[in-house]
Amino acid sequence: MKYYIILFFKGMAMGIANVIPGVSGGTIALITEIYEELINSLKSFDKKALKLIMSLDLNGFKKHTNLYFLITVFGGSIASVFSIANLFEYLFLHYPILIWAFFFGLILASIYFVGKRIKKWNINNIIALLIGTTIALSLSLLTPASENDNILFVFICGIIGVSGMMLPGLSGSFILILMGNYELLMVTAVTEINIMLLSIFFLGSIFGLMSFSHILAWVFKHYKDTTLSLLTGFIMGSLSIIWPWKKIAESIIVNGEEKVLSYRWYIPEEINQENILAVILIALGIIVVYYIESIEKKNNK
Repeated sequence: MKYYIILFFKGMAMGIANVIPGVSGGTIALITEIYEELINSLKSFDKKALKLIMSLDLNGFKKHTNLYFLITVFGGSIASVFSIANLFEYLFLHYPILIWAFFFGLILASIYFVGKRIKKWNINNIIALLIGTTIALSLSLLTPASENDNILFVFICGIIGVSGMMLPGLSGSFILILMGNYELLMVTAVTEINIMLLSIFFLGSIFGLMSFSHILAWVFKHYKDTTLSLLTGFIMGSLSIIWPWKKIAESIIVNGEEKVLSYRWYIPEEINQENILAVILIALGIIVVYYIESIEKKNNK
């Protein structure tokens, strides 16, 4: 029971992270050491799982898909969206520097602890790290494309959007903004109940979730160090978005809400209460990750 309670809270942390722009639930899953199990569990929804359902072997299906694990994690994520995540949205709106600072500390510390899991650093892993960092940085500098309601493109948006959500350091919603279809798929199609667009997007998301989880599980199994290096690079590249002291340089209005495309970063020049508190929260974020790592080590012994 204790295992599932902790797992539920990890799921809640993933849900909160998905609310903060530039922070990925995948990053939290990686920090809390459930990422690989999550990917493998999603991968298990295959032909065998379908056969087990068709034969009404529910116990076999639950065991094969690690169903209780998935229900607990996603249950926590959903619960946080309707509870704690709303508090974080409020705090993010009224105290942005402080919230950014706390998450900056979390992500900064996670780079060290995730990188620490790489058993051996070699040229391939260093290149993977640089590639991941470059990709994450480049995404924050891209100009959004125009809206496109072509059925094939909507399907591709589903694939790429959900794949982005699964990768630490990348934001699925931000990727949809860059593809030009965030408003079309996440706002217009929902409010107008456009069954066609929603169905195609949903099918693309399911296809992306299933296929990408297989790819990630395979590379984790055969190239774990290189994969961790790439994911560490993604997380490192996301630091530019999470830096606490910044001003909005470019944004778009989506259904009355401002969606940020790029920031202008600065270093604070004065020592005031907010900046001191921000530095304390950065340190607190680092301590939280260290504490999580300590708990995981005790549980694994």
